[in-house]
Amino acid sequence: MPSVRLFRFITLAVAVFALLLLLVSGPGTKHGWWDWQIGFHALTGAVVFGLGAAALAIVLIVMMAHPKYRVRPWVPIAALCIGLLAAAPPLILRGQAKQVPPIHDITTDTQDPPSFVALAPAREQSPNKSAYGGAEIAAQQQKAYPDLHPKLLSVPPAEAVQKALDAARACGWEVVSTDAPSGRIEATDTTRWFGFKDDIVVRVRPDPNGSRVDVRSASRVGRSDIGKNAERVREFLGRLG
Repeated sequence: MPSVRLFRFITLAVAVFALLLLLVSGPGTKHGWWDWQIGFHALTGAVVFGLGAAALAIVLIVMMAHPKYRVRPWVPIAALCIGLLAAAPPLILRGQAKQVPPIHDITTDTQDPPSFVALAPAREQSPNKSAYGGAEIAAQQQKAYPDLHPKLLSVPPAEAVQKALDAARACGWEVVSTDAPSGRIEATDTTRWFGFKDDIVVRVRPDPNGSRVDVRSASRVGRSDIGKNAERVREFLGRLG
């Protein structure tokens, strides 16, 4: 019986540790306690320890079903639930990542993407830089997100810039620079959990029927954005009307 008690304690402790790894992975990165890669390692640890605790809990539940154990398996059941709770979110994210291409730079104009100017220095200091990835990235985007196209507005460029600025603010972006004469808006959006900085540039050009609005959203770190930049572009275009 003492060995079973110890086994139960260890199993529950492993499950709680896995949950703690999950809970600190994002906030720790967001508040600068450690590098974003450490945050990702914490997510991996949450999966490993969470599934490990779940496996140990199942063994305990089976063992305690034997008549010689007169204690109900509440502890291993709790450990099973906590372990699965810790492992589930990272596994879901991993599944989402497999459904989209491993890219982090999305634009409505893959032939001539809007370029960063005001945000160029910040991007050059980050792993993902400012330069667009070229034809290979464009092909992956067009296959995964064929619905992303420039937005045509039946208003003059000056009015289109204002509409784009209003849409950017409605999306909750931090507007960094607005250059109305050149039709350029640059902004940064911060993700909720990890606090990743993703940069956006909006470009407005004259069009025979009014204005053409292009947008580019790119992550500063990470190979895959799990579809976040495409989602951001869709939201912005939808708010333009």
